[in-house]
Amino acid sequence: MQNRNSKHTKPGIGLSFFAILIMGALSGCAVVGFLRPEGPPGNEQIMANYDDITVKVSSAADVLIVLDTPAAEAVDELTSQSKSVIVSAGQKKKGYKRWFNMAAFDEDELTVRRKYVLIVDEKPKVLFVEPRTYLSFDCQSALRSGAEGSDKDTAGGVLDEPYANENARLIAILKQVLEDFQLDLDQVKSDNKVLAASGGLVNQALTSVLVELEDSPGLAARLSDAAGMKFEHISLGTGKIRMLLEDDVVTIRARLGSVLRKLKNGL
Repeated sequence: MQNRNSKHTKPGIGLSFFAILIMGALSGCAVVGFLRPEGPPGNEQIMANYDDITVKVSSAADVLIVLDTPAAEAVDELTSQSKSVIVSAGQKKKGYKRWFNMAAFDEDELTVRRKYVLIVDEKPKVLFVEPRTYLSFDCQSALRSGAEGSDKDTAGGVLDEPYANENARLIAILKQVLEDFQLDLDQVKSDNKVLAASGGLVNQALTSVLVELEDSPGLAARLSDAAGMKFEHISLGTGKIRMLLEDDVVTIRARLGSVLRKLKNGL
């Protein structure tokens, strides 16, 4: 009886072991899919396009030339325009990776006033492989001073307002950057779901920073540090942001998620 029972249990054990092997093989295919080298455009090309656009110098024609690349056509990257905003946005990895390059103009000027670039990768977890989820956001904006006149849709005199201290001034500038970004995004996101979703992550990130600054204004002093100011994002976890002001041009770099491990020399 014992031998007979043992004969009946062996096939079950064998089938279970076989099922585990099949599951491992299938998940292995998924892992290989994420580790396989990506097609164009790579992160370097996306960032190069951002660098090739110069605030207060590049024209709309210059921006269109930069964004109209063979790599963009290869992945069906979508370019959208409004009267004062040009944006190119795309996605791959079945929608887990998204990016955009966006440039904004004042309606009475012919050169770029603001530029933005975002790369976000939200890989799902595959068995025991931790996802390398990350977000990378850069922007540069020429802030409007009172001497240039006022326009409710642009940074009207934020540099000229009186502030209690430098921390309050930095917080006001960051608020202005977020407001301008939201206005620029609203002009082009209606016909681009990828852009709308990506822009939402930027809004969350900058809003998270501002919430922490409202609670602890003294943290604003860290915005200009090479290491940046640390903050927490609702879905991407820990992030760091750095903000530098040179004359009337503010430059912001924000990194969240796994990309922080690569920041050996700061932001």
